[in-house]
Amino acid sequence: MKVMAIDYGDARTGVAVSDSLGILTGYTAVIAQRNREKAAELVAAEVRTHRPERLVMGFPKNMDGTEGPRAALYRAFAALLEEKTGMPVILWDERRTTVEAHNILRANGKKEKKHRKNVDAVAASLILESYLNSL
Repeated sequence: MKVMAIDYGDARTGVAVSDSLGILTGYTAVIAQRNREKAAELVAAEVRTHRPERLVMGFPKNMDGTEGPRAALYRAFAALLEEKTGMPVILWDERRTTVEAHNILRANGKKEKKHRKNVDAVAASLILESYLNSL
């Protein structure tokens, strides 16, 4: 089963798509768009291109498991994606994914300034990996 994971952000949204067996991340991208409506349109275009069977979006939770302060914003974006794609969006705990993404990039010799270009795609990959491992 092909799954697309989304790491929504204010300025950039990371996208990661699994292979058709739902085992590995096969594609990643970063959508640089601050406008929520346009970002949703661009994610929907990725859905049309890659044709996943399931959409999973990172969802901000506090370390104690309660919803984070941005939860309502993420729920609204998920609803917008559902409207634009016709697919339900599974909200997935994204605790520590951005921190882990920065650590991965740092460990691979990327300079801190260059992280901005890739960190959202890496975070989306981590969300995808977490979801696939749960299946």
